[in-house]
Amino acid sequence: MKGHTGPRESRFDVDREQMGRDLVSLVLTVVELLRQLMERQAIRRVEQGDLDDAQVEQIGETLMHLEERMTELCDQHGLRLEDLNLDLGPLGSLLPRA
Repeated sequence: MKGHTGPRESRFDVDREQMGRDLVSLVLTVVELLRQLMERQAIRRVEQGDLDDAQVEQIGETLMHLEERMTELCDQHGLRLEDLNLDLGPLGSLLPRA
């Protein structure tokens, strides 16, 4: 049959490695977005005086470790934190940097 594609033929070429990299990038982007939101919330709580000194110290250490781990994960997958920032067109970028 003319135009018939067999089970081994595909209508489009799927690069499985690229798909894997894109998926890792997407997951790390979501994790980085959540990390930044947590950081902003923690800063708000510190500024409001809702936390004692020990809590402030613990939050600071936790956020520092999270950022270090994100950097490590990006390095492992050949990404930079800047690579995770999506351009949303007229809305700007997804991950604003302070």
